[in-house]
Amino acid sequence: MAVNSVVTDRAMREIYLLPFMIAIRLGKPEAIMTAYNKVNGTHASESSKLLGDILRGEWAWDGLVVSDWFGTYSTSEAIVAGLDLEMPGPTRWRGSALNHAVASNKISTKVLDNRVREVLKLVQRASKSGVPENAPETELNRDEDRQLLRKAASDAIVLLKNDDAVLPLNKKKRIVVIGPNSKIAAYSGGGSATLKPYEAVTPFDGIVGSAAAGVDFAQGVYAHQLLPVIGKQLRTQDGRIGFSLKFFNGASGTPNRELLEERDETDFSPFFLDYNHPNLRPIWYADAEGYFNPDESGTYDFGLCVRGTGKLYVDGELLINNADEQKPGSSFLGTGTVEEKGSLELVAGQTYRIRVEWASERTSKITVPGVVYFGHGGFRLGAARRISPQEGIEAAVKLASETDQVILFAGLSSEWESEGEDRLSMKLPPHSDELISRVLDANPNTVVVIQSGTPVEMPWIAKAKSVVQAWYGGNECGRAIADIVFGDTNPSGKLPLTFPRTVKQNPTYLNYRSEGGRVLYGEDVYVGYRYYDELELEPLFPFGHGLSYTTFELSSLNLKRNSETKLEINVSVKNTGSRAGAEVIQVYVAPLSPPIKRPVKELKDFTKVYLEAGSQDIAKFNLDLIRATSFWDEKASSWRSEADTYKILVGTSSRGNFLEGEVVLKETTYWSGL
Repeated sequence: MAVNSVVTDRAMREIYLLPFMIAIRLGKPEAIMTAYNKVNGTHASESSKLLGDILRGEWAWDGLVVSDWFGTYSTSEAIVAGLDLEMPGPTRWRGSALNHAVASNKISTKVLDNRVREVLKLVQRASKSGVPENAPETELNRDEDRQLLRKAASDAIVLLKNDDAVLPLNKKKRIVVIGPNSKIAAYSGGGSATLKPYEAVTPFDGIVGSAAAGVDFAQGVYAHQLLPVIGKQLRTQDGRIGFSLKFFNGASGTPNRELLEERDETDFSPFFLDYNHPNLRPIWYADAEGYFNPDESGTYDFGLCVRGTGKLYVDGELLINNADEQKPGSSFLGTGTVEEKGSLELVAGQTYRIRVEWASERTSKITVPGVVYFGHGGFRLGAARRISPQEGIEAAVKLASETDQVILFAGLSSEWESEGEDRLSMKLPPHSDELISRVLDANPNTVVVIQSGTPVEMPWIAKAKSVVQAWYGGNECGRAIADIVFGDTNPSGKLPLTFPRTVKQNPTYLNYRSEGGRVLYGEDVYVGYRYYDELELEPLFPFGHGLSYTTFELSSLNLKRNSETKLEINVSVKNTGSRAGAEVIQVYVAPLSPPIKRPVKELKDFTKVYLEAGSQDIAKFNLDLIRATSFWDEKASSWRSEADTYKILVGTSSRGNFLEGEVVLKETTYWSGL
């Protein structure tokens, strides 16, 4: 929260504020949230330059500015800068502190009125929604909603490599599924990105649901930091996935303790941020109970993380005590404990009663300096059959060598990619690369599917014929992946970022860590493909890359000047393959004689064109030449479109072949605003 991001005005404008400009101009949002960090020495929630001069001044934005949770650090400075709402409540920096600031003339009533007015305006706008205050949660879980999510997920999937047309696979032939991400629903990143889905389909379940023949499975290795949540093997007494959850005002063993509520729960890591009950006491308790049915015999590890205190029992016997002695860990956004573990020998087909006795966060014995505690706490229940990585790899290799069609799912998850922390490397979790390499040796036609939100190193890439970047994909991720690998959907996703070969090839490599509370954005405007273009480096996969099961041809680039500042771009796109599909046409602009050092080219527009096999269409763009050619002039504190000749490059990736044209701007233009 105290890290100072040091960045030039030019990079701030061209790279980091530009997306906000576009969102405000086109989306007209009602509210904007400030970040935790400092920017050039001032916290974002106290920055008169960001909130006053730029947001409300230059951009003339009319809406509410709200802090991120616990991201307010002052009273007078934040109010004067333009922070309307401190979150969450109850307030720490408003209330009596604000009364004192007004009484001592550190804040004028006019400024205070401006802050209050924005809050009231948002209340009025929200009231027009027609949703009653404290209304029960509604759901959008109809078949058409699920189909929309499935399409959105499949549209985003990127086919990185497909030598020898390994994909699509034949769903009528036997399939082998391997890998640590196969049976986990890695549907989002961690932290605030995590929402509870109605259903989260694993890749394995997606493949099984689409395959017309048998599907075999080998775990290979695990990729978890904490044990995987206990999942489908835990059932309620009547056989449904999940467990019963009872809330009490008294601890287990208390005579006649008051039962507040009872419900079935399918979240195996419940975080009671805002749990409420009219009779709830400051310290309260919950008992979770379910029945565990292992599908394989062996040694099983169980894990229990808590914010609060907790104990885990199996068939009435205490297995894990995470109450009497506790160690701080990363669970529950850094407010919880480490994962305490216990193990048991279990037999497939037998049923074991699992019980967790948990007490709310005020019973916790841990405190971590600098960590903000909120909510009532929670618990996380994990379990997995213990496997040796080498034994798991050997079993996977054997299975892969015995069949033609193999899909290997690897990657990251919300454990590895979450808010509040950086990944320590670009490598896959331990043993994953070895598993992939060995399986590829056994079956070179193995399809490697990576789930991650950011690039990973791929030291085995030369061996792999087919590689798919599936991201996390939300609720329908597993089914969307199946649609792609079986050819029910033709892949059309493109990389929205560059994949470096190693972390050392990343433009931020020298500067990305904070030192002495400071992060220097030393790469300046040379972010992503701009950096690789400038140094003529060959990344693993370039920005904008993405293959298809069909082929496309671009031709007949036509540039039409509708005015001095308006350019119409037309390009013919033909599907030259045998399948219907879609291609993303990308327009880059390159200055030939810039007055300052500028990126070789920059993306200025794109569109996706859907075509039947053999058909042809025109991709059309209307470019605002002033915006498309501008850079931030730090000396003039203004956007500047320089009189120059500019190349117009049209292609299907930031690398490769382009159709080229030129336009000339005769006058230099300075401008500001949105």
